[in-house]
Amino acid sequence: MTSARLAVDIGGTFTDFALDIDGKWHSRKVLTTSSAPEAGVLAGIDLVLGDAGLKPADLSLIIHGTTLATNSIIERKGARTALIVTEGFRDSIEMAYENRFEQYDIFMDKPPPLVPRHLRLGVPERIDARGKVVQALDETALAGLATVLRRERISSVAVGFLHSYANDVHERRAREVFQRVAPELSITLSSEVCPEMREYERWSTACANAYVQPLMAGYLQRLESQLQQRGFNCPLFLITSAGGLTTVETARRFPIRLVESGPAGGAILATRIATQCGFDNIVSFDMGGTTAKICLIDQGRPQYSRSFEVARQYRFMKGSGIPIRVPVIEMVEIGAGGGSIAAVDELDRIHVGPESAGSEPGPACYGRNGTQATVTDADVQLGRIRPDRFAGGSITLHADRAKTAIAAAIGNPLGLDDTRAALAISEVVEENMANAARVHAVERGKELTGRAMVAFGGAAPLHAARLAEKLDISTVVVPTGAGVGSAVGFLMAPVSFEVVRSRYVQLNDSFDAAAINEFRREMRAEAEAVIRRGAPGVPLVETWTADMRYRGQGHDVTVTIPAKALNAGDRAELAQLFEAQYVVQFGRSIPGLEVEVLSWALRLATVDPPVPPCPAAPPDRAADAVGHAEVADQATGLYHKVPIYARADLAPGHMLQGPALIVEDETTTLVLGGFTARINGLGYIVMTRGGQ
Repeated sequence: MTSARLAVDIGGTFTDFALDIDGKWHSRKVLTTSSAPEAGVLAGIDLVLGDAGLKPADLSLIIHGTTLATNSIIERKGARTALIVTEGFRDSIEMAYENRFEQYDIFMDKPPPLVPRHLRLGVPERIDARGKVVQALDETALAGLATVLRRERISSVAVGFLHSYANDVHERRAREVFQRVAPELSITLSSEVCPEMREYERWSTACANAYVQPLMAGYLQRLESQLQQRGFNCPLFLITSAGGLTTVETARRFPIRLVESGPAGGAILATRIATQCGFDNIVSFDMGGTTAKICLIDQGRPQYSRSFEVARQYRFMKGSGIPIRVPVIEMVEIGAGGGSIAAVDELDRIHVGPESAGSEPGPACYGRNGTQATVTDADVQLGRIRPDRFAGGSITLHADRAKTAIAAAIGNPLGLDDTRAALAISEVVEENMANAARVHAVERGKELTGRAMVAFGGAAPLHAARLAEKLDISTVVVPTGAGVGSAVGFLMAPVSFEVVRSRYVQLNDSFDAAAINEFRREMRAEAEAVIRRGAPGVPLVETWTADMRYRGQGHDVTVTIPAKALNAGDRAELAQLFEAQYVVQFGRSIPGLEVEVLSWALRLATVDPPVPPCPAAPPDRAADAVGHAEVADQATGLYHKVPIYARADLAPGHMLQGPALIVEDETTTLVLGGFTARINGLGYIVMTRGGQ
């Protein structure tokens, strides 16, 4: 019996589709329909199933990732939301960390909260840090807020009380009251979304979840309904920011966990490729139409985190965005995609991004009434993108419109000819990505030299070789299906769920192993209850981490600890694991200080199947070109005739020298001069600098 699985990834510009039929792949890209995302999804599904000759009933699984939640927060187009807090604390979410992320800019503005002050409402109640009720919840006052919420046309409410991570009784009761007096409201409890200490991050996460919940719930309901009407009866899973699969029901409750779902799929793909090809440490480079994502993967495992920021407003500086505390694959994401807009500022400097032309109207070359110059326009002008092969010929590109837009935005203001203006756009966006990768590595105590790069996404193969030069990386891998890489990664993701709880523990004589073991059993039961809805009866693997710090410090370090029952003697092992991680991150430990644990996290996932190694490729043999194109040289600005190779014609063992173009329906790989490209045993393009 045929097993067909479909992955769908909604991006800011394109919606990508990857269909796996017993190891045979079909893929498609369509423009994202931002006003009604399900329309683009359904249209693309029809196309890719038509390519494969399948019917809706032939699908066994659909996996979906989306940027809808992210874009809703960035564009401030979410639900009208209110925040219910402990009386006297409604300004905590605006006071934030009480610091300045830019010390010397007197005009610096902090990002405004998702919930304005007049919609942050306090009610009498109080629970202390140990979970003891100090003041009972005033249910009469709480019920009275229903009138205010209706008057303000509120559709979603976040509830965040002090110390609810220690005792959530008041938050749960608040939901019961609102379900009785205002059943039309969507309710988010901070103790469910982010049951950890530190009110600002917890309330910010709860507000973000409430802000996107009606949008995501409505979208998922429409998508599910229309899929069922069309005869799709297979399970539908959502990809989370941590790279796991979850059910539609969980996604409706916690849509904030989907914020980084697309990039997470790319990290999963890169991790698998690293394992297949025998690379210990790699840089995952995902460049699409709107953003570029860079992730460091060590020893076949991406880095995980439980906090990140959305919608950074001030030159992408840390602290200038909205903090979200949910499980996430750690990466840096910048506004550097094919649709990123290029412009000249008042100091005659070229800026590229973070604003994007998106899919509506898109880059000028799309011919959809876009007039602003973008990275894609520059690639067309430089001859890197063949207008007749773009998106498999489904989108006709207009080189003359790209030329006009680049001249107006860059060439005329700076007195540059068309080629130099386009090269300047390309160089700026590549340097932006290289700088982001360097900073990301330094912040985590990592080295970039000696790593291989895995490049995927519609625009990454065009810019990967130049980025590798800037980062002193010698090997670049472009996998098959690179143009829809994140969607391909979705099909490799495990079903997983992570539970986080704050529980303060000192690693001294007061260490209570039995209490922690009971705590862990409760967390595992909660995670397993979610996973079993989508993966009944299959083996599971457990990962356990703890956020630790030296006593007296204000920040913590996430440490992976053994997923086993603890005993009193294990406190020394936990301290040693913390100090080892502390040395990796900061270069030294601090002797003589006690260690304490603030939070614990348990991740449960289905077991990944073994990854077979890459088979050996046949001896090198020259590939045959299918044509030639005039492509501008990055260094000289002169156009040279370079060979074009069709990716579909290349087989393991084929070899070619740069400069060259390798074209396929979803992307184009630019092989720079000085690089040699070979097709390995899996059909991947492996570019090596210096021709090794």
